[in-house]
Amino acid sequence: MAFPNKLLNQGEYVVVSTRTHPKALMLPLIVLVLALAAAVYVGTIGDGTGADVLHIAAWVVAAAAIVWWVLRPFVVWFTTTYTFTNRRFMKRSGFVAKEGRTIPLNRISGVDFEIGIIDRLFGCGTLVVTDASADGRVELHDIPRVEKVQLKVAEELHKLSERRHADDGT
Repeated sequence: MAFPNKLLNQGEYVVVSTRTHPKALMLPLIVLVLALAAAVYVGTIGDGTGADVLHIAAWVVAAAAIVWWVLRPFVVWFTTTYTFTNRRFMKRSGFVAKEGRTIPLNRISGVDFEIGIIDRLFGCGTLVVTDASADGRVELHDIPRVEKVQLKVAEELHKLSERRHADDGT
């Protein structure tokens, strides 16, 4: 996934840019199927004016459920990105109203990963970024190929550490 160059400083480059694994959309997909099935089923019940009101009400409820439990999670998934550059970690999310979090790479003290049984089946896991701030820990759930991401970020942290030591003369 391409990260906009306008958000990068001079000399900065992207090491890893990703979003959560599409498995995060499985529950919304199930809700979509169930909402449509329920609306179609209710649409087959009865005849007459009362039944027409019931049919319309079923489709209105299904539409509301689809917007809240399907469309909203998809937009959140689609607009949320996690990017590591050679200088910082950035989490960006939002379509109209945006929010972001940036942690300088030199403040990150560790990058770990956790992979559960279900995560292993889907090829994803949780990336845990530890820093020296008050929050101290950022968990990025459902990151695809989390082990490779962790290796790339750890390598960049190592490069940063070597540059710091070279600048210190040690």
